[in-house]
Amino acid sequence: MAVTTDITATYRGPRKVIARLLAMGQREDRFLAFVMVGCALMFIAQMPRLSREAYLSGQELNMLLGGALLGIVVIAPLALYALAFISHLIIRVLGGQGEGFRARLALFWAFLAATPLLLLYGLVAGFIGASPALNAVGILWVAVFLWFWVSGILEAYWGKS
Repeated sequence: MAVTTDITATYRGPRKVIARLLAMGQREDRFLAFVMVGCALMFIAQMPRLSREAYLSGQELNMLLGGALLGIVVIAPLALYALAFISHLIIRVLGGQGEGFRARLALFWAFLAATPLLLLYGLVAGFIGASPALNAVGILWVAVFLWFWVSGILEAYWGKS
């Protein structure tokens, strides 16, 4: 299936999508694409907020975008790989069976699948700014991300796959 179709299917049943992705086998190139596309979309989501910040504070937009690009597209994937490794170790201690690629798949897919809400968060931050609406969208994004991640871990380590 197309990635966009899988993303919408994740909102209906994240465990089914993870099971289907696991059935495709260990594909590190796919995992890297998931995390890089997720980080690129996260960078795009930050653009309206950074534009607003540059306008209101008088800072140069290119400098803000350059810093965000470095942090989100270069450093964030490394941090996500480290988080996936740590979560794999914790899962093994809790009795989960499986290889480390399962933790990477669960985390990276949860991150990518939750990016539509992250894009909404960026729009709200850019057009409205700090407000209860921004907090609500942020909480919704975190809740959905955690739902996808936990569901992915449960399917990857304790599911039928």
